[in-house]
Amino acid sequence: MKRYLKAFLICILVSCSVARAYSQSSITLYGIVDTGVEFISHAGPAGDRLFRMPSTTGSLPSRWGFRGSEDLGGGYKATFVLESGFSPSTGALAQGGRLFGRQAWIGLESQYGTLSFGRQYTTTYIAVLENDIMGPAIYGIASLDAYIANARADNSVAYRVNFRGLTALATYSFGRDSAGTGNSPGQGTCAGQVPGAVTQCRDWSAMLKYDSDRFGAVVSYEEERGGVNAAANFFDGVAPAPLSTSNGIDARLYIDAYAKVLGATISGGWLNRRVETVNSGTPVVTSNMFFLGARYLVTPAVAIDGEVFRIINAQHDTRATLATLRGIYSLSKRSAVYVQGGYIFNSSKAAYGVSAGGPGGSPAPGVGQAAVMVGLRHLF
Repeated sequence: MKRYLKAFLICILVSCSVARAYSQSSITLYGIVDTGVEFISHAGPAGDRLFRMPSTTGSLPSRWGFRGSEDLGGGYKATFVLESGFSPSTGALAQGGRLFGRQAWIGLESQYGTLSFGRQYTTTYIAVLENDIMGPAIYGIASLDAYIANARADNSVAYRVNFRGLTALATYSFGRDSAGTGNSPGQGTCAGQVPGAVTQCRDWSAMLKYDSDRFGAVVSYEEERGGVNAAANFFDGVAPAPLSTSNGIDARLYIDAYAKVLGATISGGWLNRRVETVNSGTPVVTSNMFFLGARYLVTPAVAIDGEVFRIINAQHDTRATLATLRGIYSLSKRSAVYVQGGYIFNSSKAAYGVSAGGPGGSPAPGVGQAAVMVGLRHLF
C-alpha cells in the first residue's frame, strides 16, 4: 500500500511540475494567407498581357510560424520565432525552399532589451514594414527595389531596446546568405564565415525610430559586403554587377516620417542606395528613391491607401515613377478583401516592373506598365 501511495504522490508532483512549467511558457501559431488574381499589361519583351496568381505577395506576403517565450524569472524571458514563407498558389516554400526562410532565431529578453541570434530581419525590412504606407505589397517599394521585401540575414546577432516611444535596433551578420537562391532576385548567395576573410559577406544594419499617437520618424542604414557568389541588382533591366570581393559594398540609407491628420496617415521619405563594385567600368552606382503616400479610413471597415514613388539612377540612365492605389474592406478582424492597382512610367532605358508578385512580368525598356489585383487575405 505504501508503494502505491508513494507512486501516486510522485505522479502528483510530476504533474504539478509540468503544469507549473507550462504556466510559465507560451507558444503561438500564427500566419497570413494572402492571394488573388492579377492582370499585367505589356509583360515580357513582346509586351503581352499576363493573367496570373502571384507567387510571392499580395497585400502582404503569405507566411506561417511559431512564436514562443518562457519566463525565466528576475525579469528575463527566453524567446524564439520560427517563420516560414510560402506561395498559396502552389504551396511551395519561399526563400529558396527553406523551411523557416523568413525567420529562425532565439533570444533573451529583459528590461535592458532583447538579444537574439539566427536568421533575422535587418533594419531595412523593419523600417519599411512599420512606416511605409504600402509596405511589402505587390505594387510598392519592392517593385523598384526587390531587396526591401527580402531584407534578412543568416548568421546574425541583433539587439533591440525600446524606451518611451524610441526604438533602437542593431544587427550584425557573419555571413548574410548561406543557402537557397539568394535573399533577393539576381543578387546570388554570400555564405561568408570564411577563415581569414572576416568581412566577406558581412552585413550590418542600425535603426533609430520614434513613434507617438500623432507622428513618428525612422532612419535606417544597412551595409552588405561582397563575396564569391554575390552580385548587385538594381532591378531596372540592367544586368546585375558582380560583387565578388569583400571590398565590394552595397549600402542603403532609408529615412521616413509620418503624421496623422484628420483621420489620415501621411508618410514620405527617401531611400538612397550606393553600390561600390570595385569594377573598372562603373565602380560606383547610386540610386535615389523618393516616395509620398497616405492612408485614410473611410469607415472602420474600409481603408484607402495610395502612394507615389520616383527612382533615379544616374549611372544607368534609368528613371521611373510608380503610382499605386489600394482599397481594403475588412470582413472581420482577421479577414479582408482588397483591390489594388499600379502604373509605372519607365524612361527610355529603364525596365522596372510594376509588380513584385513574381518573375516574368517586367516590360521591355522604355515601356510603361499597368497592373490590377483582386485578392483575399486571412490572418490567424
